[in-house]
Amino acid sequence: MPVYTLPELPYDYSALAPVISPEIIELHHDKHHAAYVKGANDTLEQLAEARDKETWGSINGLEKNLAFHLSGHILHSIYWHNMTGDGGGEPLDKDGTGELADAIAESFGSFAGFKAQLTKAAATTQGSGWGVLAYEPLSGRLIVEQVYDHQGNVGQGSTPILVFDAWEHAFYLQYKNQKVDFIDAMWAVVNWQDVARRYEAAKSRTNTLLLAP
Repeated sequence: MPVYTLPELPYDYSALAPVISPEIIELHHDKHHAAYVKGANDTLEQLAEARDKETWGSINGLEKNLAFHLSGHILHSIYWHNMTGDGGGEPLDKDGTGELADAIAESFGSFAGFKAQLTKAAATTQGSGWGVLAYEPLSGRLIVEQVYDHQGNVGQGSTPILVFDAWEHAFYLQYKNQKVDFIDAMWAVVNWQDVARRYEAAKSRTNTLLLAP
């Protein structure tokens, strides 16, 4: 039985237009995200077969494939909910996202500083990758990560709460090779209520990293 399943979109294909076209949303979710789900499930089956037969010649490739596909599935599952057609602006106390706003200001100096850093991190990824706002549990602060592919260059233990997909399949049909324009436009659809809920959930998880016995 499949371990992972493709989640349904929380809105219809046209909900994020004109920032992201319905065609991109459909292809991105139904084809690309679905491929990561299938890849993760297929790799788990191949690992099970390797254990049964004790054939470990392909273990390096299988472990890399699992990390790639599973991380792709996780990041996309966050991505869809991080966006809404009624989004944009910045987190504000009057909208119930004041604690997130305070955390951003404390970690980055200001919302403008945070926005500039995440924009640059996402827009300057070499090849395929993501810009990610994550909660880092050791320091209890927010950090920006520039993620290569789906899993590379990530601090262990951090929890992503806002993700910007900078792979070409996320924007090329609409923005061509202008990744920077796409990332700039993304700020108009950020669902700060969703990001704030993820921040609170991440912050409430204590002792998630076992640093010493």
